[in-house]
Amino acid sequence: MKIAVIQGPNLNMLGVRDQQVYGPMRLEQIHAQMKDFAEQNGIEIEFYQSNLEGEIVDRIQECYGDTDGIIINPAAYTHTSIAIRDAIAAVSLPTIEVHISNIYRREEFRQKSMTAPVCTSSIIGFGPFGYHLAMVGMMQVLSEISALRAAQQGAPQE
Repeated sequence: MKIAVIQGPNLNMLGVRDQQVYGPMRLEQIHAQMKDFAEQNGIEIEFYQSNLEGEIVDRIQECYGDTDGIIINPAAYTHTSIAIRDAIAAVSLPTIEVHISNIYRREEFRQKSMTAPVCTSSIIGFGPFGYHLAMVGMMQVLSEISALRAAQQGAPQE
C-alpha cells in the first residue's frame, strides 16, 4: 500500500506561521509522525510540499498508476483551484482532504472547498492530529476497496 501526502502553499511555514490557528508543530514533525505510523502498518509513504499550484497538479497526476491513495492539504488552493480539483478527479484515486484549522470557523472565503467534492472525505479542524486520522481513514478505505475487488473476482460470472 502506497500513500502520497501532498501539502499546499505555506504549510512549509507551520510552527512559524500563525500559531494561534495552526499550532506550534512544524511540517517535518507532522511528517515524522506519519512516517512512524506508516512503518508500523507496512505502508509506503511519500511526502511532497509546494507553494505552486501547477507543481501540485503535476504531483497529483504522477500518483496515477503509482499510488494507492492521496492525503492532501491544498491549503489556500482549497478555496480557489479548479486545476487541483480537476487533477484529483482525473486520477480517480481515494483522496482525503485534510485541514489543520476548522475552515468553517474562519473567514467566509475559506469556508468553501473547491476540492472536497472530488475527495473521498475531508478531515477538518483536528490540528496536526487530522493527518493521523487521515492515515487511519485511508487504511480503511483501501481495505474496503481491496475486499470489494476480491469479492468481485471471486463472484461467479453471469
